[in-house]
Amino acid sequence: MNANSQRPKRRDVAVSSLNAAIDTMNILKEAMAMTPIKAAFGSVSVILTMIRVRFLLFCNDPLQAYT
Repeated sequence: MNANSQRPKRRDVAVSSLNAAIDTMNILKEAMAMTPIKAAFGSVSVILTMIRVRFLLFCNDPLQAYT
């Protein structure tokens, strides 16, 4: 029972960390003046967003993917 209660907490921490990283990349993208750097930060942001979506889709809780 203890292992089951730890999973949602770990998942929430992982999702909030991904959200923070995505927000940071978006802020850095807007702050940079050089176009190649903006493209790099934008690409990293898209990749992190895809990881977050896949992470939520493959959670053990099937309702989490639809919320």
